[in-house]
Amino acid sequence: MSYISGARLADDKQVKIASTKIDGIGPKKVIQVCYRLGIGDNIKIKDLSKYQIDQIEQMIGQDHVVHWELKRGEQADIERLISISCYRGIRHQDGLPLRGQQTHTNAGTCRKKIRK
Repeated sequence: MSYISGARLADDKQVKIASTKIDGIGPKKVIQVCYRLGIGDNIKIKDLSKYQIDQIEQMIGQDHVVHWELKRGEQADIERLISISCYRGIRHQDGLPLRGQQTHTNAGTCRKKIRK
């Protein structure tokens, strides 16, 4: 197993498929990174050298927001919504659905705290 940006990648899969396990990296970004580095995207992870893996990790770290940075940004957005007391912030605070979903008959797991 190889680790790139904190994600465990399966050795028997192609680079373009295995690298999508990294949070914040999708198929298009993987193809762009492989093209820049001159690595074929059909090569399997186990066939990459340590140097190539380091290059991929460095390129992803420089150009893309991934893993903990992405999660930290999402959390900061939620905290901002809560601090300005907008509708979405209040729904986040109460643990309820916030995009217009019905709660009368659905979302029972969200409403468990409220029922008491």
